[in-house]
Amino acid sequence: MSTLELHVDVGVPVDRAWESLHQVENYPSFVEGVRGARTEAGGRAHLEVEAGGRAREVEAEVTDSGEHVMEWLTTGSPGMTGSFSVQPVDENHTRIQARLQYDPEAVRNTFGGPKGFAQTNAIERLVRGDLEHFKEYVERG
Repeated sequence: MSTLELHVDVGVPVDRAWESLHQVENYPSFVEGVRGARTEAGGRAHLEVEAGGRAREVEAEVTDSGEHVMEWLTTGSPGMTGSFSVQPVDENHTRIQARLQYDPEAVRNTFGGPKGFAQTNAIERLVRGDLEHFKEYVERG
């Protein structure tokens, strides 16, 4: 299992950042490869994802754990878990900490892509890009 932790500071108050992360329907606006997303009953999220030329539907259980921590777990393949921690830097700035645990081979089998270290680098670039896109999205309002 590989673990990736990255963060980005955004120029909005913590409550606005927190609310934006919970609007799953808007994920296609800032998460690379997500073509559609919706919230479902029971704390579930349904994502239509295209990666490596392959389209897949991904289901995840989403829970709030503690103050301003959102955790998620995919319910099928590829098995991944993660969390977003949202912490105030000051009154108008917030740090978004993303944590992702995944099996590189399972991700490769599901979506294709390079093997080994190259894949780990590709996933890190993807998550880093998604955080930057979230920053742009939330700061635009």
